[in-house]
Amino acid sequence: MFLPPSKTGEYICSKNIDLFVSVDCQELSTQSAKGRYLKPISDTPKHGALEVCLCEDNYQGWLPLSSLEYLQPAENGYQKETVFREYISQKIPAIIDFCLQAHQVPNYYLWGGTVAPNYDCSGLMQSAFASQGVWLPRDSYQQEDFCQKIMREELEKGDLIFFGVKKVTHVALYLGNNRYIHSSGKDMGNNGIGINQLTDDLDQVSRNYYQQLWSYGRVIQSL
Repeated sequence: MFLPPSKTGEYICSKNIDLFVSVDCQELSTQSAKGRYLKPISDTPKHGALEVCLCEDNYQGWLPLSSLEYLQPAENGYQKETVFREYISQKIPAIIDFCLQAHQVPNYYLWGGTVAPNYDCSGLMQSAFASQGVWLPRDSYQQEDFCQKIMREELEKGDLIFFGVKKVTHVALYLGNNRYIHSSGKDMGNNGIGINQLTDDLDQVSRNYYQQLWSYGRVIQSL
């Protein structure tokens, strides 16, 4: 085993690290922020990488062996703490503020990004909620499945808006007054975090995403 022994089988990240889609570690899958927990899926590395699973959201990826030095044995395993809507409602202003603060820092859209300053759409949502102790699934389609479905007329600040054509591929956070904040790519979005409108008669980015409106959801508990 390339890692020091852990009595819990889990490790804590001592810095932000990248996880990749496949063993060749070429395409970013997600990122693990400093302080997050992970556990190896196998004791045996393959081609210079180790397959691991993030404990908070059960997301899997490949970790380059060069990053193993940033893992410390966890004395106590990750303790899941489920919170519910009453708690989450109180945290919505801070969750919105997290996104607005991230918007103020120079950034660009990063597929797989979950740590500042560069996020993808669902990475920004996951990190914003996690900053207040509310864990969401990693990907936008998973977040849509996880939320309580609501109608557009029921939208409140802090609800999620989902976009897609044949399936959910994008997510944003509702700010109220028909506005939402999201991290979007450069092809049809802002190439980073931006604020747009739930309408098709203003800026081009708002029009692009309005054409792909899929559903609306409310976070009523954490993972």
